[in-house]
Amino acid sequence: MAPTDHRPAHIEPAEWAARVQLAAAYRIFDMMGWTELIYNHISLRVPDGSGHMLLNPFGLHYREVRASNLVKVDAQGAIVGDSAWPINPAGFTFHGAIHQALPDAHCVMHVHTTATMAVCCLQEGLSFSNFYAAQLHGSVAYHDFEGITVHADEGARILASAGGKPVLLLRNHGPVVVGHSAPHAFSLMWLVQRACEVQLASMSMGAVRQIPQPVLEGCVRDSLNFDPRFGAGQNAFDAMQRLVDSVDPSYRR
Repeated sequence: MAPTDHRPAHIEPAEWAARVQLAAAYRIFDMMGWTELIYNHISLRVPDGSGHMLLNPFGLHYREVRASNLVKVDAQGAIVGDSAWPINPAGFTFHGAIHQALPDAHCVMHVHTTATMAVCCLQEGLSFSNFYAAQLHGSVAYHDFEGITVHADEGARILASAGGKPVLLLRNHGPVVVGHSAPHAFSLMWLVQRACEVQLASMSMGAVRQIPQPVLEGCVRDSLNFDPRFGAGQNAFDAMQRLVDSVDPSYRR
């Protein structure tokens, strides 16, 4: 049985469920070692049709994020309701643009892990030469580095660069993944992270062996990460959430 959630009376059940899931995602990232001090961001659309989204409080480590301290913002990035913390403006620049423009973009994730940043700094970018990368074939786009993402007008250019693809590699920076749910986005980020780790390890030994196009297409078709029979990522997310609950369920408050 999952630990008891502590929903405040002023927050609707659907929003609270979203808050708990997003807080769990932050704790999962911490457990996976995908954190960057107080930086980077995971956002989740509030499921009430308002256009609001939830972001981490800027100043807290992912291990400190809870359902109750997530910050709700509107389409302009203004905080909705009370919050003791601001948001990171670099996060809202492209998270906000993506959430506003894409109806199915319910969760957006961005990290600065060493492996993913290293691949984003390579001239050729992601190599479709390993098991994990093969499952991302046809799903990866690139955006040229413009500096720190604090200027609102770059949000539109990032969106255009993505071209509707769920994985966007910000060159010289890091990956952004867009999911129709938090578990879906987590599955994408897992594949990106593992693909980059394997690419760096294999390239350090010499030239990589490319996977033929028909095989790449078959890997996309057969990927269990997105198979609805296995929850399309939900099962993996649930497993990681159970691990978080076994260590520290305080994110549910």
